[in-house]
Amino acid sequence: MASPMSVNKLQTKSHDEPDEVREPEKTRVEVVRLEGYTLGRFKFEPGWRWSKCIKPVVGTDSCQAAHVGYAVSGRITVQMDDGSQTVIEEGMSYTIPPGHDAWVEGNAPFVGLEMMSAEEYAKSKS
Repeated sequence: MASPMSVNKLQTKSHDEPDEVREPEKTRVEVVRLEGYTLGRFKFEPGWRWSKCIKPVVGTDSCQAAHVGYAVSGRITVQMDDGSQTVIEEGMSYTIPPGHDAWVEGNAPFVGLEMMSAEEYAKSKS
């Protein structure tokens, strides 16, 4: 098991007033930076698909970010490059390794809190 990281400062910030916002098509990534940590609130609208909305921004064939997060609301399907897939829905915690596509299921937005990929997700490589 990984050793715990240290927390040396009591801090709070609101995702309603994030340090940075990224808004590719049908996407809103609200980035909050705390000393030693970056967290993101990811909002994907109905019709969102990584390969349509984020691929043009980052330029890779599939998502190369690793994700650790919690699904606040909505449903998303994640399909790995090997074809395996799963549905993540409200109330689930998740890990997703690099090499995947994903899309929103249904007519409700997906909202997830991300603890690992927020610093780089949906950031233009140019």
